[in-house]
Amino acid sequence: MAKKSAKRVRRPDLDRERGVEIAQALFHARGYDAVSVADLTEALDINPPSLYAAYGSKLGLFERVLRNYTATDFLSMDKLLAPGQNPAHALTELFVAAARHYTRNPKRLGCLITEAMRADDPEAAATAIALAEPGVAAIRDYVAAHAAREDVERIVDYVLLNLRGLSSYACLAYSQEKLVECSRIAGRALQAEFEAKA
Repeated sequence: MAKKSAKRVRRPDLDRERGVEIAQALFHARGYDAVSVADLTEALDINPPSLYAAYGSKLGLFERVLRNYTATDFLSMDKLLAPGQNPAHALTELFVAAARHYTRNPKRLGCLITEAMRADDPEAAATAIALAEPGVAAIRDYVAAHAAREDVERIVDYVLLNLRGLSSYACLAYSQEKLVECSRIAGRALQAEFEAKA
């Protein structure tokens, strides 16, 4: 008696948005360079042609991930840097909010955009830098509204240095308590800076 041929089990269609969420967890935990196409296809339970059909490439999927991150998981500059506040206080609260945000999930430490800007792959790094620009512009505009023109870039550099340092130290598993305290110390330096120019 002839054996019945085994039926081929068809994989369900890929939910592209769910795929972005799964890939985001991987990229956030390991960084762009350390995540391979094989890692992605295994996590998404698809084969490489399906990944390329859905997202174009690993880089294409990464860009989708970064855009999703900026839309759903980015600090709200509009709320934190609302007009009418003392600028040093508002920027200090930005640091504190970042310290808390970057340490709230032990599996997703730091800022995905900030860490991606240091990727070895130049296209991945350039994508992250471009997506970071609106946030940088919001900070620059806020500082420009409260500081002398000759001081704007210096203060913006200081703010970005602190935000990116908070992300890096969060990735090194520094505690939220420590990073919040560092944020407040950085804020006191800003307060002195603004008061000196008043």
